[in-house]
Amino acid sequence: MKKLISLMLLMCFSMPVIAAIEAYEFKNDEAEAEYKALIDELRCLVCQNQNLADSDADLAKDLRKQTYEMVQQGKNRQEVIEYMVNRYGDFVLYKPPVKSSTLLLWAGPFVLLLIVLLVVVIRVKKTRAVDAPQQENLQQAKGLLSDEADNRGGSK
Repeated sequence: MKKLISLMLLMCFSMPVIAAIEAYEFKNDEAEAEYKALIDELRCLVCQNQNLADSDADLAKDLRKQTYEMVQQGKNRQEVIEYMVNRYGDFVLYKPPVKSSTLLLWAGPFVLLLIVLLVVVIRVKKTRAVDAPQQENLQQAKGLLSDEADNRGGSK
């Protein structure tokens, strides 16, 4: 029984070792460096915020293969990026160009920040407006308490 449990544990922990590893042969080191830079720069279309190098999705594997083939054909970085953008759109890039279709992507965070700042300023002003009468009431209460304390101290 111990042997069976040991064998099952060994099989469970060795599963990641069995996973497929893509190994591509390159003509030279420059082509390999270009390939690695491209798969680091291009985004996986299926995964949330992962590049092609880090993604295990089937589409990412296909895109890595396509990128490899294009690099092997001698296409330069710009040609590969243009092909990917023409086929999959600007979303495939981590740094999409600033143009009318991506303006919301670039300006959106700043607009959202501006809206949040305006809401905070308005709330702070409303809080101060409410606090002013309370401060006046607090001063009156302190005055009454000090008068009462003086009257007690004076009557003894």
